[in-house]
Amino acid sequence: MNIKRGEIEGTLGQYLGNLATRGLLSLALALPYKSRVRFMGWFMSRVFAPLAGYSKRVRENLHHVMPELPEAEVKRLMRDVPNNAGRTLIEIYSGPEFIAKMKDIRLEGPGAGILREARDNRRPVILHTGHFGNYDAPRAALIAHGYDVGSLYNPMKNKFFNAHYVKAIGTIGQPLFPRGRRGYAKLLKHLKSGGMIGFLSDVYVRHGAILSFFGKPARTALSAAELALKYDALLVPIYGVRLEDGLNFRVRVEAPIPHSTPEEMAQALNDSLEAITRQHMEQWFWIHRRWKPERLPKDAEDVLKKAMSEDTSQ
Repeated sequence: MNIKRGEIEGTLGQYLGNLATRGLLSLALALPYKSRVRFMGWFMSRVFAPLAGYSKRVRENLHHVMPELPEAEVKRLMRDVPNNAGRTLIEIYSGPEFIAKMKDIRLEGPGAGILREARDNRRPVILHTGHFGNYDAPRAALIAHGYDVGSLYNPMKNKFFNAHYVKAIGTIGQPLFPRGRRGYAKLLKHLKSGGMIGFLSDVYVRHGAILSFFGKPARTALSAAELALKYDALLVPIYGVRLEDGLNFRVRVEAPIPHSTPEEMAQALNDSLEAITRQHMEQWFWIHRRWKPERLPKDAEDVLKKAMSEDTSQ
């Protein structure tokens, strides 16, 4: 067996990183629910984010799409974005306590009634959200209200962390489908039977379409839109919006995206996420390298402007 030194060091690094994470999570979980959520928000914002370079990433992303943003607002978001991320992480690991908070949430928005009707008639639905608020709040709330919701997820690169993370999100609800051929086949079976599936696609996708997000070119997956068209499924944006107390949520269900082309539908999803993010800037995960302009074609912005001008002229 030929094992490279780099592979050993990578595995050891993952193992040690997971040990540190598990220790922190165990410490937080020993606290009462409200205290642990506040603690993890503080820790991620004040300790981890500056050390990990997350605060710098937030600044860079904001400068890329909104260079005119006042410095005071940039600094606020450098604190508050990691705070929301830390709260979200420990909420997901809080299992029964987190689920209990979702049971009394009333679905709101123009798509709420449409979603109930689809559930009762077993119409396939693709629920689309982003790394916004707590992205598992809608799934937990829907399952608590009797909706048959499965979710597609990306396995973590750290295999040690992935094992307990999948267990944590699985506690909130089943079924879960890992990205890959086998998981995708099970997801399709669930959808075709009239179930609902959840997608998060607000991340850079290497071969995705070049669409607009906050006015800048962003590689975007078309898979949710393509599935909606292929299986005549509703494509519904949905968000778990964190309330001002930092502990509770409301679930916002937008109207379904009209069926057209995959690109137009995916752009509508980007626009929907952008709109709600602009209302709650600290709740989107600005830590993502969403745009990666260095990996885009040099004429990406010109191509995007041309496409957008053609859309508005039609």
